[in-house]
Amino acid sequence: MKWLFATLNQAQASNFMPPAGTDIARQFDNLYSFLLITSFIGCVILIGGMIFFALKYKRKTANDKTPYISHSTALEFLWSFIPLVLFLVMFGWGWYVYHQMRQMPENALEVHVTGYKWAWDFEYKSGKTTSGEMVVPVGQPVKLIMGSRDVLHSFFIPSMRIKQDVVPGMYTALWFNAEKVGDYQVFCTEYCGDMHSRMLAKVRVVPQAEYETWILENDANLPMTERGQKIWAGKCMACHSIDGKKGAGPTWKGLWGAKGHPIEGGTVDVDENYLRQSIMEPNAQISTGFPKGVMPTFQGALKEDEVTALIEFIKTLQ
Repeated sequence: MKWLFATLNQAQASNFMPPAGTDIARQFDNLYSFLLITSFIGCVILIGGMIFFALKYKRKTANDKTPYISHSTALEFLWSFIPLVLFLVMFGWGWYVYHQMRQMPENALEVHVTGYKWAWDFEYKSGKTTSGEMVVPVGQPVKLIMGSRDVLHSFFIPSMRIKQDVVPGMYTALWFNAEKVGDYQVFCTEYCGDMHSRMLAKVRVVPQAEYETWILENDANLPMTERGQKIWAGKCMACHSIDGKKGAGPTWKGLWGAKGHPIEGGTVDVDENYLRQSIMEPNAQISTGFPKGVMPTFQGALKEDEVTALIEFIKTLQ
């Protein structure tokens, strides 16, 4: 029986919404519960009534005749008026929750979000940038101003019950006010290519004091390899593994220093110049077995010192 309970537990864990992280998420859940309950009651009344009358008035002998049944004005009024009231309640409630979701607070902390294959970048007004992780203070409204560098993506935080398409060539916006400290998962919900399912990020909600300390930290003070590892985790992890596993791009494990690395039309020795060219001009010398045009260029997306830090990190992966 243990396997049965384990299966049921897994199914339960994967089918229910994660705990609500905002007040709007709770409002969303309440509305959703109302829709489910009224739909269930309506289903029971409709299907149950149909079965009841089918059995009650079933023809029992060949001589049975259908009795004359007159109408009931009160009953006809009720079965029209009650659904009308329920639909109006659903519409009004849904409009109120939607209005709350789209009303951006004026004192919100603004964070710019950029989606691209297959990562999320975050930029604060202070100039601090992160990739794969957004840090915000608890109890502070946060407004996300979002754009895309390549194709259509969709920014989704299940615990906040918020989702918004991210469109190339225009800005879209979203906001939330996290009530609890913790980590919240971000997904892309618009299929955008092979590694779409690995286009993940975290929203880390921290106390105000911790946020103020974090926003002043400077990654430039980190050792180069640690800084490179952070860049890999935010921008490169979806395609390039560091443990030998195959992804959309070649693994970085054992790549540094390789002699005669196979590329289209020949081989190459993997040194700093090859790695730098692969980052800035990814289609110049494609590794054998990987298609052209999949990896976007990071020209302009990475600073020169970030490229250097990334290369130093690759050197450690032997």
